Amino acid sequence: MMMKFIMMKIFFFLLFLMPLVFSLNFWMFQNFFFILSFIFMFMNLIKFNMFQLGSFLGCDILSFGLILLTFWISSLMIMSSFMIYEFNLFKSYFILVVLLMVIFLFLSFSVVNLLMFYLFFESSMIPILFMIFGWGFQLDRIQASFYLLFYTLFASLPLLISIIYVYFNKFSLMFYLYMEGMIFLTFNYLYFFMILSFLVKMPMFLVHLWLPKAHVEAPISGSMILAAVMLKLGGYGLLRIFNILVSLCNKFNFIWISVSMMGGIIISFVCLYQIDLKSLIAYSSVAHMSMLLSGLMTLLTWGVSGSYLLMISHGLCSSGLFCLVNIIYERLGSRSMLINKGLINFMPSMTLWWFLMCSSNMASPPSLNLLGEIMLINSLMSWSSLTLILLIFLTFFSASYSLYLYSFTQHGNFNFMIYSFSQGYFREFILLMLHWIPLNLFILNSEMFILFI
Repeated sequence: MMMKFIMMKIFFFLLFLMPLVFSLNFWMFQNFFFILSFIFMFMNLIKFNMFQLGSFLGCDILSFGLILLTFWISSLMIMSSFMIYEFNLFKSYFILVVLLMVIFLFLSFSVVNLLMFYLFFESSMIPILFMIFGWGFQLDRIQASFYLLFYTLFASLPLLISIIYVYFNKFSLMFYLYMEGMIFLTFNYLYFFMILSFLVKMPMFLVHLWLPKAHVEAPISGSMILAAVMLKLGGYGLLRIFNILVSLCNKFNFIWISVSMMGGIIISFVCLYQIDLKSLIAYSSVAHMSMLLSGLMTLLTWGVSGSYLLMISHGLCSSGLFCLVNIIYERLGSRSMLINKGLINFMPSMTLWWFLMCSSNMASPPSLNLLGEIMLINSLMSWSSLTLILLIFLTFFSASYSLYLYSFTQHGNFNFMIYSFSQGYFREFILLMLHWIPLNLFILNSEMFILFI
């Protein structure tokens, strides 16, 4: 029961921050989240296994990494939202929305009951909608919000029906009972109903159209949390429910592996003709998620570990790239590649960070992306050697659009009529450094990412 009390302490910490939203300084909340991530990191939660959980909240290693990522990114979200503070764009309400999002995500990753997970999984949509509606840029944000809402809600209703079916037929919704293999389901429709919501959330190719729209219209903080944590809810849900769908997974998983790998290659081509920088990074997220989903669906140890590892690494890398785009957007007022050229002349100090983030995005050493992709490639090759052909194209084009992003923005003729030179703020360098350091130093302790199997 000790674990339950530890998780409740964190929950009450977040809950009691809510009355302080309108009285404390904007930057105090960034410090609170930053401190909370360190408190959570050093609580020695990894020593606990699933049998020492409570009946409501708990934490194993799978939850640990994603909760830590949520706290870390939420701190960086506030740090990146300087314009909201500078122009006083309802900053107290903004902090309230961020806090609500962190609470819902924390509960999504820490509850041990499938119905409660569904409840908080869906609740996490509300703050991101408010964020896009309230602090988005263009008028298209309303259409983007409805895309996001209806894609997610439409796919989630079958999941709710499936959870009710599981409860009335198998009498338990506890994750740690599933882990012991006590419940197995063999009803074909149930398989499709249970995983559809998670496939949309990841998102899988063919149900990904909400993601680029939401990213392009969201403010920087919305893009960061959406890329870093919200997409990971789908992978987390799949990792939790596959224990009860093993017999059906062996029968049907080849469908999703085929669609995802082909889709990843198509999306990589789509990345290569994007003009909008945010749109390019959003589509690259879909390409990464397609590889992650393919490896996860093999159900091999390599694949499951690699997918978890790629969740963490993609969260940090994609969030860092969105920060870089926002830094340029604040200077030039545009995200178009036609205007954002020759940035090595305009912001030479920022070019190193563009290089580091783009290289991590293409899975170069020593980033966590490299380790995750090696594990996923191993799992897919073990599953079928025919996947090698698709993997060659997927990894090649992944490097192509990352190089395209770097070279087209940093080189070329710059329009000197706007500014002649701009320097990055200290806050921006710290922000990028706090993305890059964990992304590249966690590889020294990467065994923690495979202990949950």
